[in-house]
Amino acid sequence: MKDNKKVVYWLLTGCFLIFIMVIVGGITRLTHSGLSISDYKLISGTIPPLNEQEWVEAFELYKQYPEYQKLHYHFNLEDFKDIYFWEWIHRVIGRLIGVVFLIPFLYFLFTRQLTKPTIKKALILLFLGAFQGFLGWYMVKSGLVDIPAVSHYRLAMHLTTAFITFAYTFWVALDLIFPEKKKVNTKFRNLIRWGMLVLILQIVWGAFVAGLDAGWIHNSWPLMTEGKLIHETVYIEQSPLWKNFVEGKSGVQFVHRYLAYIVVAVILAIWYRSRKLQLSRLQKNGINSLLILVFAQFILGVFTLILAVPTWLGVTHQVGAFFLLTAMTFTLHRFSR
Repeated sequence: MKDNKKVVYWLLTGCFLIFIMVIVGGITRLTHSGLSISDYKLISGTIPPLNEQEWVEAFELYKQYPEYQKLHYHFNLEDFKDIYFWEWIHRVIGRLIGVVFLIPFLYFLFTRQLTKPTIKKALILLFLGAFQGFLGWYMVKSGLVDIPAVSHYRLAMHLTTAFITFAYTFWVALDLIFPEKKKVNTKFRNLIRWGMLVLILQIVWGAFVAGLDAGWIHNSWPLMTEGKLIHETVYIEQSPLWKNFVEGKSGVQFVHRYLAYIVVAVILAIWYRSRKLQLSRLQKNGINSLLILVFAQFILGVFTLILAVPTWLGVTHQVGAFFLLTAMTFTLHRFSR
């Protein structure tokens, strides 16, 4: 039997591992651990230093790069071990995801348990996974040259690709769980698509905030206090003006704040318009979960900001975005053909 339950379990396992990967990635970012492993070894890098000599060698290599020389010059070996752990486990999970996607895919392929459409979708998933690995290396590389910080553009690409890979994997699983065809209200479906687009933009700007450490300024709500205020909203840091909203800390936080209002407004519009439609139980559940999660995520965002991004709350906020994307993907699937 093609596209059987084992294939669905395989895809959902991949979704779960990507979820874990995003959590660990958030901790890695918030603990500033991402540049602790400066060399990339695809196979041998899976094994961490196993004795004191290997730890010393890894630490000596770390000392050759800007993060140690400009920021962590006071670190001793024990401090280095703390930040090494999170980056190492992040990379190990990435390799595990590669194995979990590739090996079962080859098994299902050779045992003819996949339909042609699913094979095509699985190949897209494998490409996304490989591209995500490349972006991780590309991101880390940007922090090993002169400035001891990764490019926030590359961080955004890396994080957003992880979210998109998850959403697509979940979508393929939903295609197999719910293979039936159904009629679609195209106008309502398009509204949900707009919701998905705005949510992805919000995730991108959330990554900009993380990459620029922009959550450690303007720690107030609803107004952005501190610094020179422009209309009580944003501190203009550079010229031309538009650069502030993609490279300036105040401008990036400003966009992230107000995109949050737009996300809430679009989901409220989805909920309100859905009340006039004849919906299935799963469609109602999807929309209701969107409504609950968007308000929970908004509140998490406010507290993350005013408490100046404690690690546990920053990670929880990122997890909230993940759940919200999951609910949006599920809801959009339930209203698609």
